[in-house]
Amino acid sequence: MADNRIRKVVVLGGGTAGWMSAALLSKVVSGGLEIELVESEQIGTVGVGEATIPQIRYLCDALRIPEAEFLAEVNGTYKLGIEFVNWARLGDRYIHTFGDVGRRLGVLDFHHVWVRGRELGLMADLGDYSFNALAAYANRFAPVEKLGDTGLLGIGYAFHFDATRVAGLLRRIAEKQGVRRTEGRVERVELNPETGFIETLCLDGDRRVSGDLFIDCSGFRSLLLGEALGVGYVDWSHWLPADSAIAVQCEGVEPLTPYTRSTAHSAGWQWRIPLQNRIGNGHVYSSPYMSDDEARTILLSNLDGRAVTEPRQLRFTTGKREAFWHKNCVGLGLASGFMEPLESTSIHLVQAGLGRLIDLFPTRDFHDVDIDVYNQRTHFEFDSIRDFLILHYHATERDDSPFWDYCRTMEIPDSLQHKLDLWRSQGRFFRNDDELFTIPSWVQVLVGQRVLPSECHGIAKLLSKPDVEDYLEKINGFLKNAVGQMPTHREFIDRTCRMRETV
Repeated sequence: MADNRIRKVVVLGGGTAGWMSAALLSKVVSGGLEIELVESEQIGTVGVGEATIPQIRYLCDALRIPEAEFLAEVNGTYKLGIEFVNWARLGDRYIHTFGDVGRRLGVLDFHHVWVRGRELGLMADLGDYSFNALAAYANRFAPVEKLGDTGLLGIGYAFHFDATRVAGLLRRIAEKQGVRRTEGRVERVELNPETGFIETLCLDGDRRVSGDLFIDCSGFRSLLLGEALGVGYVDWSHWLPADSAIAVQCEGVEPLTPYTRSTAHSAGWQWRIPLQNRIGNGHVYSSPYMSDDEARTILLSNLDGRAVTEPRQLRFTTGKREAFWHKNCVGLGLASGFMEPLESTSIHLVQAGLGRLIDLFPTRDFHDVDIDVYNQRTHFEFDSIRDFLILHYHATERDDSPFWDYCRTMEIPDSLQHKLDLWRSQGRFFRNDDELFTIPSWVQVLVGQRVLPSECHGIAKLLSKPDVEDYLEKINGFLKNAVGQMPTHREFIDRTCRMRETV
């Protein structure tokens, strides 16, 4: 039998995507595989992906890094969710958390009981029944798995961190595992004249790097997947019109909050990501509706502390590649597409892409059926995340600016419209296949954006007011008691994972 093993993987580009690819592949593929990462110090990385979702914890597991050690290395803090301010109306705020909300009552998801309570005049906030939300607003954290025998689950959490430190840590891990780094700029890409596969990266100084499988982590340029192989780009800016961002870091303040904040402005939104010793900030906006100077002024006037870096300008087009794996090249990170960081999905998409690649790791035959499955699953994930992001913009009552008028009245994908119609009817929501965001995630955002069902589930209508009131009060009581026993976020950080000054 012919030896058709992949002998060499070439990763183009460093940063979080490139070094994560190198570190994970070198960890899970034992022996016989050479991995070379090509990057140029002359080409900067975006480096602002500092908020994550709970799947980031799988990375620590895969690389066998204790969470506390990881956070100490990367200036990390804990993240219980994202607070959204001014999205449905000016003055509104709610948290989309990573934990469950309430608990099921028989066949009913918790939100059906809560909607029934509203019909009966019980107008408590949905967040009153979220362990994560109550802990977040109390600035408390501890890794609680479950609340005794109450039937309530514990805390779901992710991380905030310094993306540059993460890339540095991943690089050290990868190089320790045998990954070779080559400094250089790609001047030309040589393709096989018969198959069209990538054969060689021609670098400055007449150097050549050849391989069997290429991973494109070259950022927005998508030098291999987009430029060399000609894979087109699907533009979603008509649904997600933000196309610019300005990022800056500022001094930290107390208390140390265990959540990201997203504050909507007149033509976009501002992120706030608290690390142990500083805060990451940025203003995402739509340039047809706001000038760069105005966006910069808004950002700098809404910082918690003194700016410690110069504001950095970014440009982007939200969308995805027409294919994520084409011939012998897989695109990851910005080379594969761009989702604005509203729900902190960028690093997850790199992880998920790597997971699929590992599951479908090819031979040099590169079977079409494997490539097709990879692309189908990745398209599904991108599309479902897209719909969740669009929901935040479209489900608004704001009419105070042309930008929000556009978002509120724009046509939306049929897939999202179907979800909204089903929800508005009787609060029904069904998760499709293994889409990233769960029912509690959709429900928290729908309710937070003031999209409420016209009436409750038919079975929930059988519940009396005393039954609902007692059920809700007990859940809220259990959660408040648990939160009261937790340390503050800062106390927990200082005790378990205080930042190391040098990495």
